[in-house]
Order: sequence, then C-alpha cells, then structure tokens
Amino acid sequence: MEKFEAKKRIKKLRSEIARLRSAYHIENTPSVTDDVYDSLTRELKDLIEKYPEFRDENASENRVAGKPLDKFVKVEHQTRMLSLNDAFSYEELYDWEKRIKKLLSQNASFDYFCEVKFDGLAVSLIYQDGKFVRGATRGDGFVGEDITENLKTINSIPLLLEKPYPKHLEVRGEALVSKKTLEKLNVQNTKEGKQLFANTRNVAAGSLRQLDPQLAKDRHLDFVAYDIVVANPAKNSLALKNHSKKHESLRLLGFKVEKLEAKCENLEEAIAFIQKFEKIRPDFPYGTDGIVIAVDDLKLQNILGVVGKAPRYAVAFKYPAEKATTVVKEILVNVGRTGVLTPLAIFEPTLVAGSTVSKATLHNMDQIERLDLRIGDTVVIEKAGDVIPKVVEVLTRMRTGKEKKFKMPTHCPTCGGKVEKREIGEKAENGFRAGLAGVRGPGEPRTRENHSPLSSPSSVAYYCSNSKCSAKDERYLEHFVSVFEIYELGPKILSRFKDEGLITDAADIFTLNKEDIAPLERFGEKSAENIIEEIKNKKNIPLSRFLWALGILHVGEETARDLAAHFGTLDKLMSAINHDQGEVDNIENIGPAVLKSVSDFFGNKNNLNFIKKLEKNGVVIEKSEKKKKGKLSGQNFVLTGTLVTMSREIAKEKILALGGKVVGSVSKNTSYVVAGEDPGSKLKNAEKLGVKILSEKEFLGFIE
Repeated sequence: MEKFEAKKRIKKLRSEIARLRSAYHIENTPSVTDDVYDSLTRELKDLIEKYPEFRDENASENRVAGKPLDKFVKVEHQTRMLSLNDAFSYEELYDWEKRIKKLLSQNASFDYFCEVKFDGLAVSLIYQDGKFVRGATRGDGFVGEDITENLKTINSIPLLLEKPYPKHLEVRGEALVSKKTLEKLNVQNTKEGKQLFANTRNVAAGSLRQLDPQLAKDRHLDFVAYDIVVANPAKNSLALKNHSKKHESLRLLGFKVEKLEAKCENLEEAIAFIQKFEKIRPDFPYGTDGIVIAVDDLKLQNILGVVGKAPRYAVAFKYPAEKATTVVKEILVNVGRTGVLTPLAIFEPTLVAGSTVSKATLHNMDQIERLDLRIGDTVVIEKAGDVIPKVVEVLTRMRTGKEKKFKMPTHCPTCGGKVEKREIGEKAENGFRAGLAGVRGPGEPRTRENHSPLSSPSSVAYYCSNSKCSAKDERYLEHFVSVFEIYELGPKILSRFKDEGLITDAADIFTLNKEDIAPLERFGEKSAENIIEEIKNKKNIPLSRFLWALGILHVGEETARDLAAHFGTLDKLMSAINHDQGEVDNIENIGPAVLKSVSDFFGNKNNLNFIKKLEKNGVVIEKSEKKKKGKLSGQNFVLTGTLVTMSREIAKEKILALGGKVVGSVSKNTSYVVAGEDPGSKLKNAEKLGVKILSEKEFLGFIE
C-alpha cells in the first residue's frame, strides 16, 4: 500500500472505529461483533506501525472506552483504568516477552500470572473502613459513571468486607451475567416481542447503565474481582508483592475470584494454561474471549509502566475469532463440474478461526447483489470450525468511491465458451443445492459444502454452454474420486495422470496398475502401491453414492439417496426413466427439474457407455435397501454446533437409519434442531420460528 493510500485507509478506519465504539460503549447497541471490531482495530494498529507519521495520541484508538453518560454523576478515578493490548498468536506473545525483557534486562527472571479474560463490564469498587461506598464504570479511563446503587443489587459484591481490611481499598473487576441467564432473558424477550441481547457483555452493560436498580436486580448479575489498586506502593497496607497475592487477598476479603488461574515460571507454562482453558472454554459458564497474562511481580510492573492506554506488563491473548474484516482485491470466476460459474472473492491473507485464508466463495450473483458487494469493499468474513470461509457482510461506511461493481463474464474463463443464464425454479432448489454439494479433498468430511442454499425460491445461475469444457472435466474428476472416497487421488495427481495420458476419464482410474505410476517422477514403488490399493478397495460402491458420483445436474447426496432407496438398483431406475417417469416424479423432493435432468442424463448414449465402461473396469454397484419406516420417519433434523460424543456425520447416519432426514437450514418444516457446543445462527433461527431444540443429551435419548 502506498503512503497516500495508507493515510486514506487510516482515516476511514478511525472514523468507523469511533462510530462503533460509541455504539458499543455509550449506546450499548453494538452493530457488529467483537471479532469484527477487533479486526478493524488490528488493521489500524498495523498500518500505524508501518506509517508512524500518522500516529495521533488524541485519536479514538487511544481512548480506553466510552464517554460517561450525562444521566449519571461523573466520577474521577484516582488511578486510571487501563485497557490491555491484544495478542492473537503465540508468536505475538513471544514478541511481547522480548520487548519487556529488553526494558528490564535480558537476564531478568520473573513469573507470569494467568487469569480468564471475562466479557462483561469493567467496574471500580471503593471501600472505606470495610464498607462499600461507591462503584463506577471505567468510562474513558479517567472519568467514569457512578452506578453504586445498581452495583449494590449484585449479591457477589460484598457490602461489608471480611476482617482484617485496610482503611481505604479500591477493587476492580468485571460485572457480568452467565450464559444461562442470557438464554433465559432472551427467551423472555422473545415471548414479549422485545429485541434479543447480542451477548453477555451487552446484558451487563445495559443493566448497570440505567437508572432503575430494580432492573439490574432482576437481571441476576454477577461480579468477579481481579485486581486491587495499589496507588502508592510505599503505603501498601496489605503487603502485596505480586499480582497472584492480590487474588489471595481478594478471596480473604470476601470477593468472588475465578479459581481457574495459574502462576507460571515461563511463557511456555502460560501457553499450556491457554491451551488447557481452550478445551473447557465452550462449557465455561461465562462469556470469555481470552486469557490475561501479566508479569506477577508488582515492582517489575511499576518499572515497565504504561504506554498509551495499556500497561506494558500485561497482555490479553485472544482465542481465534470466527469473524474478521478484510478488503476484496478482486473477484474471480470458477467453473464447476456441472458448468456452473461461481464467483470467488480474493483478499489479503487474513487470520480467522485459527487459520489464514485469502479467498471465499460468493456462491452466485444473487448473493453478490444481496450483499451489494463490490471489488475494493471492506467485508466481514466468517469461518466457523472446518467450514470454508464466506463473506457475510459489507461495511459500506468504509467505501471510498473507487469500488467497482462485478459483472459475470459473457464467455467461460476456461474454454471461452458462451455463458448462458438459466433460472432455477423453486422445485429444483433442493436438488440444485444438493447437486452443488462441495467437492471434497482427501479426508474431508462429507458434510462440508462449497455452496450455500439458494437465497430465494427463484434464482439465476450462469453456465458454460460448452459440453467439452476442460474445467468441467477437471472438476468432475475431483468430484468423482471424492464421492468414491479414493483419498490418495488429489487434484494434482489427477492432473498429472491426465497429462501423462494414463487416464482420459474417471473410468480409466480403475484400469491403473502399479507399473503405470511407479516410473513417474516423485512417485516411486510405495506411493504407487498405496494408490492402487486404495483404488482396489473402493471399487464396490452403494447405488446412492454411485448416482451422486455421476455428477447428474440437480442430483446431490440427498437426492441420490432418495432415488436409490426408492428403486434399489440402477436397472430399475433406468427402466422407470424409459417407461414410467411418473414413478420418479412422485418421489418426495423430486421435482420436474430433477426428473428432466435425470431423464436427459440416462437418455445420453455417451453417459450410458461411461457407466458400462465403469462396470467393465470392475466397479460394482451395490443394491440399496428400500427405505424402511423408522421412529423418525417424516421428521426433519438440523444439526448445529459441535457434538461431543459423536461427529455430526455419525449423528446424521443415525438419523437416516431411523428414517429421519437431515437438512441444511432451519424452516417451518424443521422438526428438531440438535444444538451442540458453539451453535451458530441456525439456533437463533430455530428460536424465532419456535422449532423444538434438542441438546446433545436429549438427542441421544431421543434416538436410543
């Protein structure tokens, strides 16, 4: 980025961050998630480090929090309430350690203290002669708001301290609500038609920053203490020498202090604590986004001091965010195995959900138009678990006027064939969605998709009209081996085999032998043996998977399973296509578009010859059992979140075995939503529609 471009970008970022800060800290109406806010702030920080001449100490990024509200009495803090700098990787933690050791001494030896970083509202409590006399918000760090009466409603804040206590004491901590309380409040808000709370921090802030203490009491807030302010170390009546000792003193004085903490001799032990807490974080009763790591020795803390709004002696390690912001550099177009053109957003490598990504599918033109996405836009990308990244929002306020609208090409970017625009009707939607199920690489789960459901009953898709387009052929090969679960054959190996003339189509894969592969550069005997053994073991395939592997337009995994369950054998399916198409049309979820596609496919001599070639080369199509009615027949399930006792794929198989169906999105026709850990937006949709929600424990009892 050129200097003048950086200056413009910094100005835009500062303006948007200031607006978001006001919404978050002052109005208590956040319009984006913390992940998005953190991502924008991080980009600004990185740009200022590269271009320090644009640093401005009075800029919004150097403020600690929001301005105090006028309706509360303003309170000046005797000691400034600080914020913490963030670290998003272990490498950044080691960089922080290098900096503080350089300031102290390269040979300095000290312990670290680790504690949970809560997602609530930071407050200050003042005690005089053991009595609680005043409580205040952080405000801008220097001046906060007096919320004493509201804080008195929190049972975990002691109004009288346990003896012995100092004459004057300032305690700092986090006012918060539990995840369970948040759920109960949102259930009540749903019944009353009120807006739902976005997160636990939102509840805590909204409850304490209003004038009616009864409302705060009804919200069942909690408080966790984490610091004692020692303004003058020389007059430290509690004889505190390190931060861990502060926690011990807080407990003795009667405060609630989180028991998950650790005193660590080095950074490696601190990282081990981070990893340990990450495993239990989903079940932790309170909202939290990281771990605070601080130099334990208070004298060393005093030496290291503060820079800007944050102490040098402490840092907050943030767990990988599922959302981040980035700038779309260009939009490319991929050609899929059915010839459909899929736009792909290309952006700067961006860290999200623990991995660095540089592209995300935009699905189709409908999605681009819905988002109003343009090349050059600042966007929010989301990546949950092993799901591929997607663009979920455009930050239109970040536009400069130079953004460009995207147009679908008139000719195929691979072969130059003419691009046709086709309308996909409502009845074809289910089949089309399934037909676009993602091509899997070796070892990837079948539940992963590379296309989202269509956003409307009638959508437009763009296709390459050239039946001999090489892109279709390449994508089809990848799709074919993924459905056959021949994991040894990745895209690069398939391309190599085609270039070497070993295969011309997917059927040729089953004629390969070790002697064909071993002489190739970078392969060898062992590699060749592994490939041939894998192919040999995958020659037998159920009819449902065989139909899916054929790549018939509109026939994805679910539709293929419905056809196989109804007919049992390929011969019976083909006979019905030729003599009684009404039988196919009457199958549940099979509409006119799917029927026409299946009929066209099996009416093509080239396709029939391909099937015969597969069978000649040893592929055995196993007979499918008729779908039996089970206890879950007629019921549709949606799975969301991470299941602990089994994978979602196994859960899906159990539902199917009992006659139920697993669908990808929540609708009024959904019977149950099974919610594991960290459920996504599907849970919220279920709550809005009144769909029955099952916990994993309830689901296990349901299918037994």
